[in-house]
Amino acid sequence: MQWTDRIRQVKIILVIAAVIIAVASLLVSHFLVRDLSVEERHRMEVWAQALHALNEADETTDLSLVLSVMEGNNTIPVIVVNSEGGIDDYRNIDDSTHIESYARSMIKAGDTIRIGQQLVCYDESIMLKRLSAWPYVQLGIVLIFVVVAIFALLSSKRAEQNKVWVGLSKETAHQLGTPVSSLMAWVEMLKEQYPDDDLLPEMDKDVKRLQLIADRFSKIGSLPEPVDASMNEVLEHVIDYMDRRTSSHVQMTRHLPDHEVIVKMNASLFEWVVENLCKNAVDAMEGKGSITLTLMDEEHRVVIEVQDTGKGIKKKDIANVFTPGFTTKKRGWGLGLSLAKRIVEEYHKGRIFVKQSEIGKGTTFRIEMPKGS
Repeated sequence: MQWTDRIRQVKIILVIAAVIIAVASLLVSHFLVRDLSVEERHRMEVWAQALHALNEADETTDLSLVLSVMEGNNTIPVIVVNSEGGIDDYRNIDDSTHIESYARSMIKAGDTIRIGQQLVCYDESIMLKRLSAWPYVQLGIVLIFVVVAIFALLSSKRAEQNKVWVGLSKETAHQLGTPVSSLMAWVEMLKEQYPDDDLLPEMDKDVKRLQLIADRFSKIGSLPEPVDASMNEVLEHVIDYMDRRTSSHVQMTRHLPDHEVIVKMNASLFEWVVENLCKNAVDAMEGKGSITLTLMDEEHRVVIEVQDTGKGIKKKDIANVFTPGFTTKKRGWGLGLSLAKRIVEEYHKGRIFVKQSEIGKGTTFRIEMPKGS
């Protein structure tokens, strides 16, 4: 859980940093745009006065300064409208086909200066418009950065988890291999010495069970090749195993089709998945209740549902049940469901999720497996 908490903290810090950067950028840009807008307003007032001076000039008036001011405006779009609504002049406008509608939009926005009988209409310069849009572009860049950073963190987390799974699985299979082999030899020796002992067959089953567990761990560490296998048999094996190892107060119920449902899978690993779900159900019911296994053969997929009458899962915890390290038990590593998810989704290209859960009534896990995968 420490690694998960650390990832969550880093994500929160990145989001907070992105919000701070975005807000600061918007505020700074807002003040800059406001100041530049005021400056452009002053420039247009000077330009309008120069236009008025030009209109009022006679033959003796020196127009060099007036013309210099008017020619100095190379960025701000300007339209001069007369008292009758006609266009007397315009500057810094490339498209003159819609100039009248452009003037009306300027008047509607209130960007006008009245000089005598003329109305000087103006718009923001291209530079001011770009500056207004820049914070939103910057905000998009920051968001993209945050998304990429979070994705990189999650990818790093998954890669580290994969290494842990492979290392743990291989080491577990290796450690179990030698004592299991010794136990198998001892069982064979005991069979020869005590052929009529009733306990030896049960001991043999347990040793074979250990061998199966070691085999499963060795397959987790690699990529097992799926083959055609009967899903009916897998579920029957699980029910038989759970019946012999759970309390008589736990009732196992099955709903299986009459025909064999064949799926490409690694039967040993998939059996482990269903066992994990059933064991979690037994723990949730505290040794008393019922577990229902349902197998549905649909057109393009096979569906398995494991339903229990346990204590249920809180809504806030449903999203975390497959997270490594997450557990509601006093004892447990929180690896069972994460391993089940890996087996179903990575090895069999299926899906596993909590279909529904209600506190005090139970939980239903659903597995969907593609046909012919």
